[in-house]
Amino acid sequence: MESATRRSAIQVILSEHRRLTSVVNGMLRVTERMASDASSSGAMLMRAMLYYIREFPEQIHHPKEERYLFARLRGRTDELDAAIDELGRQHEEGEQYIHAIERSLTRYELEGAGALPVLRSEVSAYADFYAQHRHLEETLILPGAQRYLTVADWVEIDEAFGANRDPFESLEIEDNLDDLYALIVQTMPDRQT
Repeated sequence: MESATRRSAIQVILSEHRRLTSVVNGMLRVTERMASDASSSGAMLMRAMLYYIREFPEQIHHPKEERYLFARLRGRTDELDAAIDELGRQHEEGEQYIHAIERSLTRYELEGAGALPVLRSEVSAYADFYAQHRHLEETLILPGAQRYLTVADWVEIDEAFGANRDPFESLEIEDNLDDLYALIVQTMPDRQT
């Protein structure tokens, strides 16, 4: 029983990490395409990607990690406190990275190709930052959680992450985040371009 509950919560977390990773990798490819094809719709696609990041990982995923996973771990052991503190700082820092990319994208839209190097640099920095962030969670926090958390902890965490849904599900004017994610993935440039 314990491993089924644990696997479910961890699968949701890992799936959400994979989704964000694919969006971040897409941002890298879009900025590469923008450098070679100024007429591409890259700026619009970048806006969709930034919107996805703001509305799902920043507003839903990260707060739930802090409220449920990290808080429960702190209650069970102090062995992971330094890593949890670092991840909390990184969650705040991630918001700053996204804001910097949005500013750089706006400059690109207003000034054109001359502003692209800064945008590409901001996206690359965020990609590196996110890769390190994900690595810390997946190699230290999740294994630690498997080691220290109880069945009751996992039931609560599983319930919280299992409830992750599109925050606009009840609003007719907003697209479903799953649909937005699918659109982003479908319109991303191929890696070979």
